[in-house]
Amino acid sequence: MVSLSFDRDFDIAPGAITTLSPLIRRVVADNPGPFTFKGTASFIVGQGDVAIIDPGPDSDAHLANLLAAIKTEKVSHIFVTHSHLDHSPLAPRLQQATGATTVGYGPAVQLDRQDAGALRLDASIDTQFDPDIRLAHGGVIAGSNWSLEGVFTPGHMSNHMSYALKEEKTLFCGDHVMAWATSVIAPPDGNMGQYFASLRLLLERDDAIYHPAHGPPRRDPRSLVRAYLVHRKMREEAIVARLRAGDRSIEEIVKANYADIDPRLHAAAGLSTLAHIEHLIERGLVRRGPDGAANAQYFAT
Repeated sequence: MVSLSFDRDFDIAPGAITTLSPLIRRVVADNPGPFTFKGTASFIVGQGDVAIIDPGPDSDAHLANLLAAIKTEKVSHIFVTHSHLDHSPLAPRLQQATGATTVGYGPAVQLDRQDAGALRLDASIDTQFDPDIRLAHGGVIAGSNWSLEGVFTPGHMSNHMSYALKEEKTLFCGDHVMAWATSVIAPPDGNMGQYFASLRLLLERDDAIYHPAHGPPRRDPRSLVRAYLVHRKMREEAIVARLRAGDRSIEEIVKANYADIDPRLHAAAGLSTLAHIEHLIERGLVRRGPDGAANAQYFAT
């Protein structure tokens, strides 16, 4: 049985410049929290002619730290993995300071979140994000000493794009796969079916290391992806088991299945549970009762 274990050994000071490889440096924003761990990592790729991946939250301090890290280097591109408020909002100010071109899959799908709960905090959507270049899956943008390929990985968000640094067999995977915790899938923009498909896509690749936007990197990344898939399958089975035992609401399921996690994460667990239920409904394994969104009931088929 493949088991999912987490690595929370990540003692990093906000604003510190950490050299990770000949082509990669990391600067972590000072926005720690239950969803961001020690903070959002911005990655500087290249030397002299550089790109920045995930500019981070709209923070004066983080902007100053990034500009100090690049000093006289030229930033040609700002890549954004997805438009949650801890990843993309600093892009316009960083672009103004550097003249760089912004890159991403595109803006998030505009959907009403009312029937999915109100998970705000760092999982809120930056509705203003719309990159200069909308990169397609497999598209490549190159600098003088680096090239980044778009690897479309929707699920955590509809516009989630990972980026592969071809020169070092490295994948900057945003919030899609992390070593410190599982990713939150929050409907309606988050989609569990897409998330499963994106995980399987990564198993077809030969990346040597993942650099997520939160927490430490992960070598032997395909073993982590396989563990994620097993974990999500177990979550599905646990949901169906609770429904067969008589639970009818997401609140009841979360109380039983997430009793051992930080209560601050129960709202996020509820949204991931909803995402699993929606995926189960799509496959005919669960049905929804006739009640409205506020008191929806679910039944195993």
